[in-house]
Amino acid sequence: MADQAKELIEVPREFIKEGTQFMNRCTKPDKREFFKISQAVGVGFIVMGAIGFVVKLIHIPVNNILVS
Repeated sequence: MADQAKELIEVPREFIKEGTQFMNRCTKPDKREFFKISQAVGVGFIVMGAIGFVVKLIHIPVNNILVS
């Protein structure tokens, strides 16, 4: 029973310790890195939007053919 209590207390303590280590290692991106990340996210939005648009273009006519 005491071992379970120790283990129950140790898990959050270890999580907090690892979390603080992670936050201390993190750095704020500089302008160039931020621009690259923003570019990648923008390209991802455009690609996913294009894929969704193409799927919708194909899905609507095929759906109308199947339903009719």
